[in-house]
Amino acid sequence: MKRAVTTGPGSLGWYVRRLRNMPLREVAFRVSEHARKAYSRRNHRGWERFADSAARPPMLPGIREAVAATPVEARQAIDAAAADVLAGRFKALGVAWPQRSPEALFPAGIWRLDPTTGGLWPGSEAYTFDIAYRRQQGLGDVKQVWEFNRLQFLQPLAAKAMLDDYAAATAAIEDAIASWYDANPPFMGIAWSSGIELALRSISLLVVASLCGDRLKPETLTRIRTMLKAHAFWLARFPSRFSSANNHLIAEVAGEFLIAVAMPELFGAPATANRAQAVLAREALLQILPDGVPAEQSPTYGAFSVEFLLLCIAVGRTAGHPFPTKVEDRLDRFVDFVTWIAGADGAVPAIGDDDEGRVLTLGGDEPRYVASVASAAAAWVRGKGPAFAGETLRNVIFGKAGTSPAPVGQRIFESGGYSVFRGRAGGRDILLVLDHGPLGYLSIAAHGHADALAIFLAVDGTPVLVDPGTFAYNADSVARDWFRGTRAHNTLSIDDADQSIMAGAFNWSHKATARLDERVDGPQWRLRASHDGYVKRNGLRHERTLAAGADRIHITDRLLGGGEADAEVCFQLAPSLDATRDGDAVIVSRGGDMVVRIVLAQGAIAIARGDEGLAGGWVSPSFGIRVPASRIAWRGRVGAGGVQFRIEV
Repeated sequence: MKRAVTTGPGSLGWYVRRLRNMPLREVAFRVSEHARKAYSRRNHRGWERFADSAARPPMLPGIREAVAATPVEARQAIDAAAADVLAGRFKALGVAWPQRSPEALFPAGIWRLDPTTGGLWPGSEAYTFDIAYRRQQGLGDVKQVWEFNRLQFLQPLAAKAMLDDYAAATAAIEDAIASWYDANPPFMGIAWSSGIELALRSISLLVVASLCGDRLKPETLTRIRTMLKAHAFWLARFPSRFSSANNHLIAEVAGEFLIAVAMPELFGAPATANRAQAVLAREALLQILPDGVPAEQSPTYGAFSVEFLLLCIAVGRTAGHPFPTKVEDRLDRFVDFVTWIAGADGAVPAIGDDDEGRVLTLGGDEPRYVASVASAAAAWVRGKGPAFAGETLRNVIFGKAGTSPAPVGQRIFESGGYSVFRGRAGGRDILLVLDHGPLGYLSIAAHGHADALAIFLAVDGTPVLVDPGTFAYNADSVARDWFRGTRAHNTLSIDDADQSIMAGAFNWSHKATARLDERVDGPQWRLRASHDGYVKRNGLRHERTLAAGADRIHITDRLLGGGEADAEVCFQLAPSLDATRDGDAVIVSRGGDMVVRIVLAQGAIAIARGDEGLAGGWVSPSFGIRVPASRIAWRGRVGAGGVQFRIEV
C-alpha cells in the first residue's frame, strides 16, 4: 500500500482566512492552544501516563437493560450487522473497504488505511497535530479513515455478544481493541486529530463495556479503561471553542460527561460530570433554536447533536444527573420541526451539510436518520411523534414513537428561518418549504450552504424539487464548492456568483442575510422573503414571493435596488424524475406519468443531467456518492419588475 507524507496542520492561507473571522479573545485562545499542543508533543506521549490496572467494566447505566429487551425485528438487524463485521465487510461514506479475512479482521494497517486509494495515513510515528489532513496529497477524504477509527462497528458485536453469548463476537471485540491500542498510542497518528472522533470512539467503547464487559478478558477491560482515560484527558485539554463550538463541542462534552459517569472513581470525575452537564445544557439551548430548528441550518447535524444530548439525558437520569426540563423541551421542539418538514417516508430536505455522523448505530446506510433521531426523542420526551420505519440500536435504547397524524396547514419557524406549507393543490398532497434562514452557525457558518430563498417541494410524497446534498468535504474542493454554492440550489443567482462568499471548505467571508417580509395565511396563502447577498456587489436585493393557486404555485423573483442583472433561476429535480421541454414549460415526470409542469418566464432554458464539468445536474443522496439528476435552469434579465414562474400540480 502507498503511503502519503503530510506535515503541518494547515496552509498559511487557511489560517489567514480563519483569523479574519476570529475576535481577539479567540486569537488569544488559539495561541494558547498552539502552546498546549507543543507542550503535549514533548510530555504526553505513551499509554503509561494513563495506565489503569482495574478490570471493572465502565458502565453507562440503563443501556444494558434497554438492549436486553430488544424486540425480534431489531435482533434480526443486530444479527445481520454483526455478521457483516465478522465477515470483514465495512462500508461507509460511499466507499467499501477491502474485505478482510475473518481470521485477520484487524491488522495493524487497517487503522490508517485510506479505502479509496489504498494508501496509508501517518500512524504512530507522527504526532497527531503535525498531520496536515486538510492539505493531504494522494489520499482520499480523511473522514473515511476517521470513520473506521470510531469503532462503531463494535456496537452491533457487543449487542450480539450480550444477547446470544456469542463467543465469536466477543473474540472480535477483544482483537479489535488490542489492535487499535497497539497501533494508536497517545497522541500519535491520524486517529487523534479531532476531538469529535475521540468522543465517538469513547462512546463506542462505553457501549461495548456496558453491554458485554462481563464477557471480556481482564486485559481487554484494562485497555478500555486506559483508552478512556487518555481520551478524557485529550477532550478536556483541546476543546472546541469560539468559531469551532458547534456540534463538535456537544460531541466532545458528551464524551467527557459519559466517561465521568461510567468511571466515577477517576480523579475529578464528579466535577467533570457537573461541568460537562452544564455545558451540554447551555449548548442544547444555543444549537437547537427556540422553534426547534438546528442553528447550524442542517437537519442532519441537528439530529446528530440531539442524539448526543439524548444519550446523555437518558444516562444522566438513571445515574442521578437529571438534566433541566428546558433541555428536553428543546428536543421536543426539534421533533416538531422534523414533523413539519419530513415527508411521509421520513425523508427530510438535505439542507446544509450532512457527513452521515451517527452516535448509536448498527452501521450501513441510514437515509432516514433524522426521522430516526426525532422518533427516539419523541418516544423519550412525549411518547408520540413522526413515523419511523427501520430498526436501529438508537431506537432499541430510546424507543420508537408511535405514529401521529401529519400536520396540515402553514407553519413559520421564525428563529430558524423556514416557512412550511402542507396541504392540497390540484387534488394532490403538497409539501413546500421556503428557506429564509441564516447561512449557518457562528462566525464561520461551517456547515451552511448558500441557499437563501431556496424551495423544496414534494407532491403526493414524491420529492420533486430537492437540495443537491453534500457529496464531499476535503477530498474534492471543486465538488465541495459546487454542492454548497447558490447555483446548485432552487433559488436565483446573479452573474453565476454565490450569495455568500466562500473562504475555505468550512468558512465564509461574506454571509447573506435573509428575512421573511410578508406572510398571508389561509387558502390564498402568500409568502414573501428577501436577502442581501448581492447588495454590496451588485446593489440588488433578491426578493422571492410564493403564492397559492387552485392547482399551482406561483413564484415571482425580483431584484430590488434600481437596476437589472443577468440572473439564473434553478429548479433541481430529484434523481428519479425526468424533464422534457414543452415550449416555455418543462414537463416533470416519473415512469412516463406527469408529476408537475413548470412554466418558465420568457428567456433561455437549459436542462442539464450529469454534466461532467459540474455545471449542474447532480444530486448527492449520501456522502461520497453523486448521481445524475435533471437541473432546469432559466436565464434572463431580472429587475424590479421581476420574472414569474409557476408550478402546476
